[in-house]
Amino acid sequence: MIVSSAPARPFDAVLYDLDNVIRYYDMSRVAALEHAAGLAAGTTADVAYAPEVDLPLLLGRIGPAEWEAAIVRGLAGRVPRALARGLAAAFAHAPFRADEEVVALLRRARRHLPLVLVTNATLRLYDDLASLGLADLADHVVGSAHVGVAKPDPAIYALAAERAGVPAGRCLFVDDRWENVEAAAALGMTGAHFRGPADLRNALAPVLGE
Repeated sequence: MIVSSAPARPFDAVLYDLDNVIRYYDMSRVAALEHAAGLAAGTTADVAYAPEVDLPLLLGRIGPAEWEAAIVRGLAGRVPRALARGLAAAFAHAPFRADEEVVALLRRARRHLPLVLVTNATLRLYDDLASLGLADLADHVVGSAHVGVAKPDPAIYALAAERAGVPAGRCLFVDDRWENVEAAAALGMTGAHFRGPADLRNALAPVLGE
């Protein structure tokens, strides 16, 4: 007698990113201010995300107010100070939303295995998740500002796998930044480069049965 069975799934936990996977910001106000000031589109983002400005925030060494002040300083000499303050405030407090399709896929996956949110985020992370209605989406949350280490440092991946309770080699890692996916793969994780919901759906197919 021949007994057949479905192949074992290739992972036992899902580790996933927040920004540009679930959360998306509305930067229309920033874009309007940059246009009015004659600045190239993305100038404020370039200042805000410069490593010397952004990394202290993501590691929890400074708070959002200090980050906003650093953006103002970074824009000094390009626009009047009042406009720099306006740009910094619009950027730091930009409204955001969750992608409901992605959230639905993750909620379905959580019925089968643990989910761990692994994100480079500020100390406001838990408040932000609550405001999105996502405080209960993950079994565990590993935010860079709370643990003092940021992707792509291998330590944050190891911590996330530990929280999931499975070996790194049994984790699926989903992120929009290729360098973060590469770092996870180097630890033996299954990497999924997120460019849209279809990428997540395909990665979760062994769990969702699609």
